[in-house]
Amino acid sequence: MARSFEDEHPQLPSTPEIPAKGRIAGIDFGKTRIGIALSDPGRVLATPWAVYQRRGPQQDAEYFRKLVKQEEIVLFVVGLPVHCDGSESESSQAAREFGHWLEAVTGTPVVFMDERFSTQTADTWLRSAHLSHKRRRERLDKVSAQIILSAYLATYKPSSGPPQSWSPSPLDDGESV
Repeated sequence: MARSFEDEHPQLPSTPEIPAKGRIAGIDFGKTRIGIALSDPGRVLATPWAVYQRRGPQQDAEYFRKLVKQEEIVLFVVGLPVHCDGSESESSQAAREFGHWLEAVTGTPVVFMDERFSTQTADTWLRSAHLSHKRRRERLDKVSAQIILSAYLATYKPSSGPPQSWSPSPLDDGESV
């Protein structure tokens, strides 16, 4: 049986305090492209913002530091690709490594959020808008980031304390209908 991150790391590090106001950035991590969505300062809306083409560690770090400063980002939500049973894959580990790198280079806290089916949902939305293949491809990653960020904004409640990372769990709880 595959082990989840929660099984392997039962005590997650505590999340630092996040200001009550400020923008949150959703990240759809990819080895080549990174989709970015931004919340409004009140954290009500998530908007697709950019697709960043990765260039190398130094240039990537510079880009994200500038993003944090210009857009006043107080938290990153990185999508975590997991299997339907909640277990993690090599892609999950790469997303976690990127999140830790992002936190280190920007000084901005990072949490992780389930991104299962975000790309498929984004593709469905873009197809329903009757966009060409080229236009869908140009927008897919940032719309996926918007879906991840929207899910986070819908589940995070300011009164419940500092934002927490989501922990993988199976989609099927084993109960039959």
